[in-house]
Amino acid sequence: MIDGRRVAAWLAWARREVGLLAGLLGLAITVQAFLAIADEVAEGETRRIDLAILMSLRSGADPSVPLGPAWLTTAAMDVTAMGSVTVLGLAVLFVAGLFAALRRWREAVLLLAASLGGVALSQGLKALFGRDRPDAALHLVEAINASFPSGHAMLSAVVWLTLGALVARFASDRRVKLFALAGAAVIALLVGLSRVYLGVHWPSDVLAGWSLGGAWALAWWLAAQGLDLWRPVRVK
Repeated sequence: MIDGRRVAAWLAWARREVGLLAGLLGLAITVQAFLAIADEVAEGETRRIDLAILMSLRSGADPSVPLGPAWLTTAAMDVTAMGSVTVLGLAVLFVAGLFAALRRWREAVLLLAASLGGVALSQGLKALFGRDRPDAALHLVEAINASFPSGHAMLSAVVWLTLGALVARFASDRRVKLFALAGAAVIALLVGLSRVYLGVHWPSDVLAGWSLGGAWALAWWLAAQGLDLWRPVRVK
């Protein structure tokens, strides 16, 4: 006679192993994507297409004027703020505080470490590449420091994807898990697109930021999964 509990345990183990393998594959793909983009940027191979995409979003009569109605520019400014260090920092502190109040120290530390590490990595790479931003005449918002990779794109991917993964971690309904992860990915995508539309980043900056941010979030997710296997959390 088939033991239902044993079958359920085997299915849970199989899902976990498949998830880990998928995570490792995703990590390898995103890291490779970043390295490929970084190599092309370092050699100047992306400049022509970067400029073509950027200028396609501007008026032919006046490149300082973006295509679309005025409300679209306002919306892009609002969306881009969701990838700023200030907004992301407040979101991280709020959620980490909630985890601490619930005595879920592992999740709080994971979120803080992933976020702070992402900031350090982003700033270090900006200093290393030292890429100039698009011409200041194209900027619709203030922008400082180097251009590559896009800090907004990278950090929004790190923070929002990590938050989505944490929601999925506690949700039992698969639809909730998918919605949390998909919603986080959409926010990160919109933030990156807004940086190009606002003229403060080259498209390759944003692609690199998404790739590295996704890789960083996946790396911390895999670390959390490994820690759970080594020392499972006891829920009281």
